[in-house]
Amino acid sequence: MFTKNEIRDLIISVFALAFIFSSFDYLLIPITLFVIIVVFLSHELSHKFLAQHYGFDAEYKMWSLGLLLGLVTALIPGAIVFAAPGAVRISPFKKGFAFRVAHLTRKKYALISLAGPLINIILAISLLLLNFFFPFQLFTLTASISFLLAFFNLLPIPPMDGSKIMAWNLKIWLLVTVVAFIGLFI
Repeated sequence: MFTKNEIRDLIISVFALAFIFSSFDYLLIPITLFVIIVVFLSHELSHKFLAQHYGFDAEYKMWSLGLLLGLVTALIPGAIVFAAPGAVRISPFKKGFAFRVAHLTRKKYALISLAGPLINIILAISLLLLNFFFPFQLFTLTASISFLLAFFNLLPIPPMDGSKIMAWNLKIWLLVTVVAFIGLFI
């Protein structure tokens, strides 16, 4: 299900993002590591598993330049941190089956793209509900970051998830984007 390279890329991405978003404060790294594991991994793995469900080969690939950009912007005081750690790449060819090809329709491509932001929204809402009954600041922090990741990925700019969803169904893209946007302010 996971290749050695994919596991390596996920581990490097998770730790790099934890350092980036902790502002290199070693006391914050355990908290940011938890948040990144929950929010980032759920996002990327939802893309991967839905793509595999549709019969595609899917693998997370780290983007070193995107991580470097995150590290550099994190070092600039007052700058907005921009990190693009990588993405799940999909192939219609099934590994081990030279002649097995799955058909990637616009709808399937959009649904695979929607899986990441949608899981972030569901996770954020669940954490806010959990926080209502068991108040814990880490729940609200994780929910906020989850909404932020969903909203950012819903931007209709290629290669972001939002561009694929919007090309398939404008109403669904609007609905999910509005929910993520509202979630940012809860």
